Amino acid sequence: MVTPDTLEVRAPLQEQAWRERVLPPVERLDHGLWSVPVPIPDNPLRYTLSYLVPGDTGLVVVDPGWDSDEGWTALTAGLAAAGASASDVVGVVATHVHPDHHGLTDRLRAASDAWVAMHPAEAETLPSRQAAAFRARREEGGQPRGVTGAGGWLKQVCGAPAETVDEIMAVFLGRDAEDGVPGFGSMAEPDVLLSDGDLVPLPGRRLRAVWTPGHTPGHLCLVDETAQAVLTGDHVLPGITPNISSHPGQGPSMLARYLDSLARMADYDDHEVLPAHQYRFRGLATRAEQLIEHHRQRCAEIVAAVAEIGEPTMWQLAERLTWSRTWAQIGPMRLAAIGETVAHVEYLAERGELSWDAAAAGGPAPVRAA
Repeated sequence: MVTPDTLEVRAPLQEQAWRERVLPPVERLDHGLWSVPVPIPDNPLRYTLSYLVPGDTGLVVVDPGWDSDEGWTALTAGLAAAGASASDVVGVVATHVHPDHHGLTDRLRAASDAWVAMHPAEAETLPSRQAAAFRARREEGGQPRGVTGAGGWLKQVCGAPAETVDEIMAVFLGRDAEDGVPGFGSMAEPDVLLSDGDLVPLPGRRLRAVWTPGHTPGHLCLVDETAQAVLTGDHVLPGITPNISSHPGQGPSMLARYLDSLARMADYDDHEVLPAHQYRFRGLATRAEQLIEHHRQRCAEIVAAVAEIGEPTMWQLAERLTWSRTWAQIGPMRLAAIGETVAHVEYLAERGELSWDAAAAGGPAPVRAA
């Protein structure tokens, strides 16, 4: 039973595996769906839950997982457990293009000749397209992040110490980055673009795309109308709060978009939730409200910190906030922490509670009380 404080766990073996920090089993779900854990190397998330969705013409794989030999072995073993192989895959849907979701897509497409689908806004965030956009903005003298690259943005706009920026960027720039843009190598371009409300082109199955921007600009959830289940990607997880970072040029702040997307989840409260990490559950409206409340509290913490500090840089503000680990222990992922802090400040600025001008000349822009 779902209460305001609990969710109904629908996958005891997955939940146990998460607690014990081991890989959960491949599982057959209702209506022919399969859940396949694909390992993420050297990452506390440990695995991505990839889903196999059968139709009349073959299988669609949702979020194939991280590109590694170990990941490929796990994915193909999951296909075999379902009585299939890579050649039976007719399509791949990426809920978003983070490498723990979209990394294996190229390899799977090469083995199956499957089409690849994602939201149009997500396609624009592919590393190769982002690098091209950064180059264009730099040549035009455009936005600070585009002009300076990610490292320069951290220093010049957010006020991060130069030596710390060098440590952070040394990690991300090792991943085939271009022009100061953190990257994750070549990633598959889409053949199919899925907008809000579109059906995935899989005959015999009604798998509908729901655009849920926030974690990324083009994040998709997928509603399986056949199984009355919703595949939430990273949009809603049972025990983890997804990172919501700033994405310049996307219109309203990503946090505003995320909160709006969470509100839509109440429409699917009677559906089983199939997330990309942790375990399956019921209680989507409850979990969405918990996430909304988390961001309310985070906004209140930020407003209070600005009042206490005075006019902090974004870096000074972020290091004052509460994180799951100490600021020093976060390490290179301070890049994501800064992105999340910016997303909240942008949201609060839109609401008139704070002010921050990222394009201000003369050094790092201070965050001010309105």
